Amino acid sequence: MARKADRDQIRKQNRSIILQTLRRKGPMARIDLGHITKLSPATVTAITSDLLDHGLIEGIESDEPKAPQARGRPRSLLRLNPDAACVVSIRISVNTIDLSLTNFAGETFFSKRVPFESAHADAANFPSTLVGAVRRFLNEAGASADKVQEIGVAAQGVVETDAGLVVWSPAFAGRKIPIVGPLEEAFHADCLISNDTNMITEALHWSDPERYSGTFAVVMLDYGVGMGLYLDGRLFAGANGTAAEFGHANHIPGGALCRCGKRGCLEAYLSDYALVRAASRLPETTDPTDIKAGVASLTRLIDRAAANDADALQAFHDAGHVLGYGLARIVALIDPKTIVLTGAAMRAFAFMEEAMRQGLEEALVADLRENFTIDVLPWNEDYIRRGLVAQAMSRMDRNFTGDDIEPRVSLPGAAAEGVGA
Repeated sequence: MARKADRDQIRKQNRSIILQTLRRKGPMARIDLGHITKLSPATVTAITSDLLDHGLIEGIESDEPKAPQARGRPRSLLRLNPDAACVVSIRISVNTIDLSLTNFAGETFFSKRVPFESAHADAANFPSTLVGAVRRFLNEAGASADKVQEIGVAAQGVVETDAGLVVWSPAFAGRKIPIVGPLEEAFHADCLISNDTNMITEALHWSDPERYSGTFAVVMLDYGVGMGLYLDGRLFAGANGTAAEFGHANHIPGGALCRCGKRGCLEAYLSDYALVRAASRLPETTDPTDIKAGVASLTRLIDRAAANDADALQAFHDAGHVLGYGLARIVALIDPKTIVLTGAAMRAFAFMEEAMRQGLEEALVADLRENFTIDVLPWNEDYIRRGLVAQAMSRMDRNFTGDDIEPRVSLPGAAAEGVGA
């Protein structure tokens, strides 16, 4: 029994490798799949034949020009069947639900942004708001709900992955908002919720696995402060899915008031409202909800710093110093190969960098400071959607059998024995 389970697990893993390769690289012959994946010809043949039978991949003729001396028909290739299934990606942020629909080939073909009122959203009313938004979204996209195999959700704040809840978030007035249960019940699809910075981490690994693999960390400075961790080649979420809450680690006991209600969190010194509060010389006890922050306010603050405004420059300098101390803790705890800094506040990195490196030097012994690199990436909200898609596709590749797909007429070269010449 154990040996059979092991064989089934290996087969699932190999199938996932083949599907991911076709999704990354596009159509290719079986022989090329073997070269790239390092799987044996027999394994590639067995798995691709099964995938063809279930309609998850299809055969096409290569449109590459034949060499003058070549004979016979064009080379046959395999590609993913884009109509086999789709995934829904959802990002929940303050007053906004962002929805995207992606086909089995990994192509996002429909997106929409839906407003809601964060000030009134709680556990009682938000689940129905979310389910209704997804239903309308699928109708507008002309997509059948039974084609949806996976739903991926990313949310601001503290998320319990196992329980499927948003424990706390600035996007909601209440706490412990159920997300996964209502979506799975309504759409009969597998659903997973994660912190939004985790999805940025997943997206970087997907887009550049050679650079972003092993052990690395992503820190996002924006409306709040988030972190995603890759440990030993896997996204790390902890026992309950709430790991890496970097922004709510305490920096100074009894310090500045954080949006979470506690005092002294790193977020209370690094987020957009913290920067505006400091540059405006407001008391550290000023309630973050009374501060006009956001992208527009952060942009004005950056413009002030560029014009040599002393208060703005001091705010970014002090934040950089706090960031250096925070990064020192990450390095000391997990020994990352790379730390990625991103988020809207990274447009001000030039005003923060010197103080950040000073903080690192003060907080970390020299030997540890030499073992990692810092990448500063321009902020792109699409990172979160890409991470959701990558994670959902990975889950679907392991579990989706395609048994419910209606038989299709084979294209030229689609017969299993004629593919991969």
